[in-house]
Amino acid sequence: MKKKIIISGRPEEQDWKKNRELCMDVITYLLGDKRMKAGKNYVGTLRRDVECEDFNYEEHLTFVETADRRREKRNPHLFRGQYLNITCNENGTLRINFRPLNIERGFSTDSFVTGVANELMWALEGIVEN
Repeated sequence: MKKKIIISGRPEEQDWKKNRELCMDVITYLLGDKRMKAGKNYVGTLRRDVECEDFNYEEHLTFVETADRRREKRNPHLFRGQYLNITCNENGTLRINFRPLNIERGFSTDSFVTGVANELMWALEGIVEN
């Protein structure tokens, strides 16, 4: 039988394997805090380490906090216009993206092409130095 568990506000059905590790030391490597704060969620990797030498047996958990990738934009916008956006890729190249085209009553291809050309000229004047 599957249990209904709510994760981040959304109900999802998952089979969770619950286990409790007794008498384990946890070594933490955190980016911001010196010690873990109660009730705060951390994004990272938890690893179970076992060191076994001749007469020395040590078992512990290691937690390494990773950077939250949601905070940094992958391809930031350099220009946002009515007809197109210009973004910068990680390697420094520029990418031109057209915005959704609404073809409604009274749509004119001449005014659309003129508007795109003007926005390209304005955007590239501001981004590319002469």
